[in-house]
Amino acid sequence: MGPLTFRNLPEEEAMEKAKVLVREYVKAGFTKIHLDTSMKLESDAKNQPLSTKIVAKRGAALYQVCMETLRQIDSKVQPVFIIGSEVPIPGGATEAEEGISVTKVTDFIDTVETYQRVFDEYGLLDTWENIVAVVVQPGVEFGDSQVFPYDREEAKDLCDSLKAYPSLVFEGHSTDYQTKENLREMVEDGVAILKVGPALTFRLREALFSLSFMEKELIPREKCACFIEVLEEVMLAQPENWIHHYHGTDEEIALARKYSYSDRCRYYLSNAQVQKAIDQLFHNFDKITIPLNLMHQYMPNQYEKVIRGELKNEARLLVYDAVLDVVATYEYAIKR
Repeated sequence: MGPLTFRNLPEEEAMEKAKVLVREYVKAGFTKIHLDTSMKLESDAKNQPLSTKIVAKRGAALYQVCMETLRQIDSKVQPVFIIGSEVPIPGGATEAEEGISVTKVTDFIDTVETYQRVFDEYGLLDTWENIVAVVVQPGVEFGDSQVFPYDREEAKDLCDSLKAYPSLVFEGHSTDYQTKENLREMVEDGVAILKVGPALTFRLREALFSLSFMEKELIPREKCACFIEVLEEVMLAQPENWIHHYHGTDEEIALARKYSYSDRCRYYLSNAQVQKAIDQLFHNFDKITIPLNLMHQYMPNQYEKVIRGELKNEARLLVYDAVLDVVATYEYAIKR
């Protein structure tokens, strides 16, 4: 949380708006806040990188606002804070990549020590205990059709360096689509906060597509919800949420609109036309029982739970359970 939305404004104006933003989040009761001030603002030099000290000073200014707001509202809940600037592109990489570089140990140490110095300058060092994690790049990422799996040997030096800071853990972003075993290794190695996003809506989209494929087999054409077609029509009519993220030939872009790991179609699921198609899709299945052999073809994980008596053969429940499959990989990671 920081001035990303306001990056086209000069520092003073952007940071004032960012302060309003964090203040409102604290007042709303959010208990985990990532202070991300790593982006350049309009007044920053264009030809040189943003220094860690500038990032830390802006982070400290936002932290100060959070703590002042907590005192003003007499909150009984103390949020925890995350620092660090190794934040990947929201929604995954936009281009194919050859590999992902793990955060350098020197960069991690520089981040922590710089923040500690700046917090001391702001008179905030005694509240450092509220900083619980640093965002790093442990070597995981995803693109349209590729996933970079966690390699604990590649991340070993970084994870070993965490031992010098026993009050901190790492936060890893873009952990979507990792295997449950890789996620557990990340947690064991100190990447204790795992951020996930598109993997959940990607699985929701998969499940809705599966229902749509079964609908075509079971429901007369004139009564079909045609969810897949409606989603495509809306995305083509309103391209602003995907057009700058997908690249390649027309055929490759069309494939990405449906199946990309970055799952830009998630921004359209709340669209009124798309919602109407989803409602009609569920309504159509309310009238029939999905044949088990068809479920085996399109939703094999849910099929197994249905025949074991663990899940009812109801379309909505099948979709919910498909999403919970993703949640289960993260529960496995934390040994729940």
